[in-house]
Amino acid sequence: MKAVGVIVEYNPLHNGHVYHLTEARRLSGADVVVAVMSGPFLQRGEPAIVGKRVRTEMALHAGADLVVELPVAYAVQPAEWFAFGAVSLLHRTGAVDSLCFGSESGDLDSLQRIARVLAVEPAGLREDIARRLREGASYPAAYAGAAAALAPGGVDADDAAALLGQPNNSLGLHYLIALERLGSAIKPFTAARTGAAYHEATPGPGAIASATAVRRLLLADGPEAAAPYVPAATLAILRREWQEGRAPVHWERFAQPLLHIAATRRASELEQIAEVTEGLEHRLSRTLAQLPEPSVEALLNALKTKRYTRTKLQRMLTHILLNHTKAECSPEKLAEGPAYLRVLGFNAQGQSLLKHMKKTASLPVLLKPSTFVHNQLELDVQAQAAYALACKHIDTRMMYSDYYEPPVRL
Repeated sequence: MKAVGVIVEYNPLHNGHVYHLTEARRLSGADVVVAVMSGPFLQRGEPAIVGKRVRTEMALHAGADLVVELPVAYAVQPAEWFAFGAVSLLHRTGAVDSLCFGSESGDLDSLQRIARVLAVEPAGLREDIARRLREGASYPAAYAGAAAALAPGGVDADDAAALLGQPNNSLGLHYLIALERLGSAIKPFTAARTGAAYHEATPGPGAIASATAVRRLLLADGPEAAAPYVPAATLAILRREWQEGRAPVHWERFAQPLLHIAATRRASELEQIAEVTEGLEHRLSRTLAQLPEPSVEALLNALKTKRYTRTKLQRMLTHILLNHTKAECSPEKLAEGPAYLRVLGFNAQGQSLLKHMKKTASLPVLLKPSTFVHNQLELDVQAQAAYALACKHIDTRMMYSDYYEPPVRL
């Protein structure tokens, strides 16, 4: 049984994601698709618009066979560690043969050549990144520029800079770097992105819109507004979640607890939190007293600069909300890799692969988190509890669904 891995967030799952799943099977020739999916909080530092079990349902209806959770310690991280965590999980299953990611370019060869150079972290890379940061570049731009400057023979530096300046290409590069660093035998494929661009805020004329555009439609007008851009199963699930009061979840639902924490922590305490860097604890404290209104959006707008992107600040606020310390999220800790394979859902094909994985996996395969103790898992449980408190209808079972609810089965 050949298995292909995909790394996803599905916030929410839309028609472009169905295309990616179809292409993953076609390009790899796989029988089974394994999706590594972020939990309640995502790589760009945002809460998911619907919960992880809901997005697991969407994934299984759309063609995934097995869904595994990316621990929150990796899910809310810059691309390097997000990619490393997700690829590590696929590698440690011992059963995944290939990885298929989306890219703007579809140029796997150029990305692989750059990845081989960067996997060993050439001398001068970090110094060049630091120089570009001092000059006012954001971290993604600084990394892309420094990486392009080290482009290997056959890849023009200007072409490399243009290539890495696109978000899916950049994330794909980090997947390839992770495969190199792990010495993994997993074979990579890339599906060229079609339709809307990653950050495109409004839908185009076709049936594929970006997740950003779909979320805007959902937040403004509810599920029916997104109907042309999502599969029928996704639309039915979204209708149910809106009707039951479990959606939509967005940053403003967390405004009160987040602002409470930020206002009652000393700068010395905030400084211990992940992503609170370069004096941001002082900037945060000063900014709170000057907000035009007590909202997360107002806080982000006030904190944002050319150097501190919205994504960087959102990740910082998520770590503050969840009390993720620098010690827990240090490079040394993250380099150890995820400690378990947490199963969120599966179908019959996925169940067959699970049986095989119990023999091949080099990590514990968790269907019942209550049977396992680890700091990464504690952070996952806490993240789910915090997320559930942002829903209109709160109950303890939903807060601690990691303990109460079995994996989703389709």
